[in-house]
Amino acid sequence: MKKLKVIELFAGVGGFRLGLEDTDSYEVVWSNQWEPSTKTQHASKVYEARFGPQNHRNKDISEVPTKDIADADILVGGFPCQDYSVASTLNNSKGLIGKKGVLWWSIHRILSEKKNPPKYLFLENVDRLLKSPSNQRGRDFAIMLKSLDDLGYAVEWRVINAADYGMPQRRRRIFFLGYHKSTPLYKQFKKATAEEWIFEKGTIATAFPITSTSSKMTSFDITDNLVSLSENFNLGEKLSPFLNTGVFINGKVHTTKTTASYTGKRTVLADILQKGSIPEEFYIPIEEHDKWHYLKGAKKETRTSKSGFAYHYNEGSMIFPDALDNASRTIITGEGGKSASRFKHVINTKKGLRRLTPVELERLNMFPDNHTLLDGISNTKRAFFMGNALVVGVVKKIGETLAEKIKTT
Repeated sequence: MKKLKVIELFAGVGGFRLGLEDTDSYEVVWSNQWEPSTKTQHASKVYEARFGPQNHRNKDISEVPTKDIADADILVGGFPCQDYSVASTLNNSKGLIGKKGVLWWSIHRILSEKKNPPKYLFLENVDRLLKSPSNQRGRDFAIMLKSLDDLGYAVEWRVINAADYGMPQRRRRIFFLGYHKSTPLYKQFKKATAEEWIFEKGTIATAFPITSTSSKMTSFDITDNLVSLSENFNLGEKLSPFLNTGVFINGKVHTTKTTASYTGKRTVLADILQKGSIPEEFYIPIEEHDKWHYLKGAKKETRTSKSGFAYHYNEGSMIFPDALDNASRTIITGEGGKSASRFKHVINTKKGLRRLTPVELERLNMFPDNHTLLDGISNTKRAFFMGNALVVGVVKKIGETLAEKIKTT
């Protein structure tokens, strides 16, 4: 089978590309990475250093004409969770306008304007997408689903914690796949029952097996136009109707809660630690241990706000130092730097307490060692990249399964 051509948006330092191209079934033919309000485009520099500058654009995607974007079989990307609401407008021929800077509408614009749009979509986001915004739980996801339905795509989604399938980091993200109605996979999707696709026949179910919970399957229609959804979807309700697993086809949602089914090898934090000499900068001086213990510990204290208001503050303790016999906690963007923090990883070694190195953080996301090493890129920035990245192993497994289904369907 010829390699599937890929458009990679919001590419970061190339996590999607690494996972897909490692299957030998995909070829990225056009990519884009742009960090707003940043003079030096560090992530894009790393991307170009690793994959070359060919067909890569370091420009705000909303300003890139659709005609400049290569045709491809599949569009992929991990896009930011933003406000997806839309409003009607008289001077817009399509009658809708999304908020400026909301990158979902750049994806939508590419899909709607391309003469030969991608047949498949493979997207990633933080799991709170299923329940945002707080005053209209699930509205943003409903808008996304309906906008894809309008363009002829069916969607399946799952919240996946990489550690549930033996990977080295507890990182929960929503992954969803779109299938255009012109594809054989769409027709197979349409023919199956929701239960069959979610638990057996779907791409994600095949890649990452699951079992059901006591949660029943919930089904409902999304038929309102996007403006009506923006204004009225789930208004006043406390809970989102979208659970961690589901499908959406022909205007109908089927969603349920599932749990991972996995009995294979598990990689733990100890497995990814670098051997040999570690630079001194990553060790925490003894005189700073108390500060780290305080920030990581439980608190029940009275604090005073800037306005002089006294309030009670409570929080539980963190495991400190981090357990080596389990998958790591989620890497956050503030992982780098020497300053004490409640959320940074700290391990106990024979030489004392230390933070994780950039290579160890890369390994937690299953990137190659020193993928982000480049002149002018600080260790703090490298840690930031990994806080923004995805676990490459998840992408690779779904990519393998999708390519096989496309090939055999």
